[in-house]
Amino acid sequence: MQEIELKFLVPESRLKGLMRQVQVKSSKLTQLAAHYYDTLDQQLAKAGIGLRIRKEGDAWVQTLKAGGDGIAARLEHNAILDNEQVQAMLDNNALMPDLSIYKDTPAAAAFDGFKLKELAKKLTQRYVTDVQRTTRFLTEKTSDGLEDSTDNCIEVAYDQGEIIHGEDDTQREAIQEIEFELISGDLDFLFTTAKAWCKRYKLSLSTVTKAERGGLLIKGQSHSQAVGANLNELNVSRKTSLPTFVRAAVHNCLLQILPNSSAIVAGSTDHEHVLQFYIGIDRLLTAITAFASFSDEINPDWQPILKQTLTLLDDYRELTYLSEHLEPKLQEVGAPATDWTTDIDTLKIKPIDAVKANDFQLILLELIAFTMSDPKLEPQNDKLAIDKLTKILSQQYKDLLNFNKKRDDIENSEIDDIQSLEAEILEMKSDDSKSSDEEHPQYELYRQLKTLRYMSEFSAPVFHKKSSKKKTKLWLKNLIKAQKALNKYQANTQYQQRYQLKSTSDSNALYGAGWIIAALERDHQRAEKRLTKLKDGKKFWQI
Repeated sequence: MQEIELKFLVPESRLKGLMRQVQVKSSKLTQLAAHYYDTLDQQLAKAGIGLRIRKEGDAWVQTLKAGGDGIAARLEHNAILDNEQVQAMLDNNALMPDLSIYKDTPAAAAFDGFKLKELAKKLTQRYVTDVQRTTRFLTEKTSDGLEDSTDNCIEVAYDQGEIIHGEDDTQREAIQEIEFELISGDLDFLFTTAKAWCKRYKLSLSTVTKAERGGLLIKGQSHSQAVGANLNELNVSRKTSLPTFVRAAVHNCLLQILPNSSAIVAGSTDHEHVLQFYIGIDRLLTAITAFASFSDEINPDWQPILKQTLTLLDDYRELTYLSEHLEPKLQEVGAPATDWTTDIDTLKIKPIDAVKANDFQLILLELIAFTMSDPKLEPQNDKLAIDKLTKILSQQYKDLLNFNKKRDDIENSEIDDIQSLEAEILEMKSDDSKSSDEEHPQYELYRQLKTLRYMSEFSAPVFHKKSSKKKTKLWLKNLIKAQKALNKYQANTQYQQRYQLKSTSDSNALYGAGWIIAALERDHQRAEKRLTKLKDGKKFWQI
């Protein structure tokens, strides 16, 4: 069966109030002792599989979790074991899962690529969990009047306990989380309920399972590695409808956003988590803006909250890049050290504040609900995405070329003409909320190029049968190179300004400011070459 579940971390400040809602007369308290299994080289974890044997009340249950959509739905297979056999294995310190029970079941597909007999020999207990679970059910009577209608029902489960290393019980990690699982009825009831609790108790979404946390404990890590965009997980084709396409694009962005946001709300300050989260939000904004007409269910209120989240992260993202990446490079070429630690520490808004913000967490829930909603219920479900994509890609490319020509005119004009040309360019911009730095034509060109890149990456699989994959990859390669070159130029412009400002209190920063100025000319020339090559290429949607 498929489990549909949302999990949240609970802030300590809201725990008492939340527990008053969980610990009601009808709630149930259960002690859960779970043993998790994998190979020494974690073959199951790498395949996205969790395998455990857990005592649930008086019963022992073997559970397999795998697959799903990577966000809120996963395959779950439960098998009740014989208590006497389990006790005999426990007495001999030999409790092990039985993989034969998955033969001829839907769960067998999770083990594709494994030889079960060989896998069984390699399994070992990796860690255990000791959890006290408090559960209650929330139900809602449906009013459709049908005889076979099912009431909406959610199980709310609050878990408190710890994960314990299987070979060293001094290594432990605390568990404090709440889960909402749809038992029956409509998805809307699950998300409406989760949003209400999230808003009241300031909950933060987490996609990190207990199995993943156990694996991290084994490896001595606090958080999983940062997750980048994976376009191989984008499920679209030539026959994809408009509403299905935009859901697939949003889903692909969430697969990048959620693992990184989960790490951040759990305490990660790693630059890569913040960077990949930032890129994921940027891609998501492109998807819901460029493809807004593909679905009637895209909420225009999503965009300002997502933009605000990016803005809150800007200073931290740039300063940590300077500290962790650019400073070591400068010192390699003999620059005196510039310390950015104080600048980072004194920031009023940290990544955890931006990601935990309640309005952002509520938007995440709405976006997940959107991806899981049925596109067939939309009026445009009979229209293919490929036709509209051709038009909007062509228009975005045309706008890019026109803007680039205006920018070139500025660079080649006499001084008297520059102000009027810049004014003309600013009229072409769609977003009038930019800061003064971002109003520069070079930034706007970068923004348009980045938009075209993300739009093209989402769209390319739709055109694969119509055009040559090789030619599509070549065009995308040239596009990405141009976008990255212009991104480097634009970013270095910002970094130079930071070093220049820093030099007023730290003279060491003057070296960095000067070094970046010298690099900007090379960056500019490289970006221009990449743009020229892109303009000369054949567009994949017109092949």
